[in-house]
Amino acid sequence: MNERAKSPDLRLRLATNVDAETISRLINDAFRPKRFFTDEDRTNPEEVRDLLTKGEFLLAADDAALAGCVYLERRGERCYLGLLCVAPTRQRAGLGAWLMAVAEDRCRAAGMRGIDLQFVNLRKELPGYYRRLGYIESGTAPFPAHVKINQPCHFIKMSKDLSKP
Repeated sequence: MNERAKSPDLRLRLATNVDAETISRLINDAFRPKRFFTDEDRTNPEEVRDLLTKGEFLLAADDAALAGCVYLERRGERCYLGLLCVAPTRQRAGLGAWLMAVAEDRCRAAGMRGIDLQFVNLRKELPGYYRRLGYIESGTAPFPAHVKINQPCHFIKMSKDLSKP
């Protein structure tokens, strides 16, 4: 996999275990401004390595740095999509939407029927973002009890049928 990204200097590739530190740093940097409900980092290298045993990270990178990533995990005929993030210096340029489109194409090519994702309900901008990409709300889930939070929250689940263009 070596697709050109939206920006001509970016390339897409699959992550390996040696990328765990860099992926963890990117995710924590991208999620830091959105951490108003917890003081904990979003992930760590060990968690990234564990996720790599179950699924894959698609990475958008140039010669200098990792610009964005998204995690995909096959779950039967569906795919779980998570940890979509873009480096703070590259946000608001369409890279996140491009990563979503690439992830959806990859899932379609693998014969998956749909994609499921979830996010914290306190992220008020995300339902509209994902709706614009064709996702619909499909439920809620409790926030993990082991994560220290400073206000009540839960997950909003959204899904997309991949049989539709």
